[in-house]
Amino acid sequence: MSQGKGQFIWYDVLTSDPPSAEFFYCDVIGWTAEDSDLADGYTVFLAGQERVAGLRSITEEAKAIGAPASWRGYIGVEDVDLDVECLKAAGGLVYHAPDDIQRVGRFAVCADPQGALFILFKGAGDAGPRPAPAGTPGRVGWHELHARDGAEAFAFYETLFGWKKLETFDMGAAGTYQIFSTGDGSAGGILPEIPQTQVPFWLYYFNVEGIEAALERVKTDGGQVLFGPAPVPGGNLIAHCLDPQGALFALVEPKKSPNPDRESG
Repeated sequence: MSQGKGQFIWYDVLTSDPPSAEFFYCDVIGWTAEDSDLADGYTVFLAGQERVAGLRSITEEAKAIGAPASWRGYIGVEDVDLDVECLKAAGGLVYHAPDDIQRVGRFAVCADPQGALFILFKGAGDAGPRPAPAGTPGRVGWHELHARDGAEAFAFYETLFGWKKLETFDMGAAGTYQIFSTGDGSAGGILPEIPQTQVPFWLYYFNVEGIEAALERVKTDGGQVLFGPAPVPGGNLIAHCLDPQGALFALVEPKKSPNPDRESG
């Protein structure tokens, strides 16, 4: 796939119990799983025939800094080493210096100045999911940054990746929700403010068909529903959940087109 700078191109979950997490996500989201040929036992999730995400045990390095079970997003770049230097100059943090994954690519584990973690990644080949129509089941349908200061957070990503502001939504006392684009339409939004006691983070929304049924599977399989299902502007239904190991993720049921057989435009 094309790895344009600043595009989210991959996702994986760090977990304390890989077999349990594999079963959970395959059942809830409808993925299948396959083992990779990597030495650390990395598992790949597939939506249909396409590889879309991964799973691995929490590393000893991550355990040493108290990292919990969590989802991570990979942002494509043209030069990991150069972008790490640009990130540091912009106030970002580096938790794992640029490193290689044999036959896969080069990466660096980083965070924005407020502490929201992400991974810079340059694939060695056809890395990451291929483009698919919006709302495709099993794909990430939305990226949401929970920041302490939304304006400052956006300025960092704009500087580093060239992201663009789109429309905003007034959330009343909660402030203004900023929609952004990574260069190919809307890609997500930034919450303007979170409590000082909360660490800023990225939340990834996975597309599902029938969110009510998916949430029942979340509960049956040992997860928790924290919020939702609830409608959002545009007609989608969303929910926030925890998997059995405590990793936060979200589900979205895209609004169904009233004329599914009619071509857009």
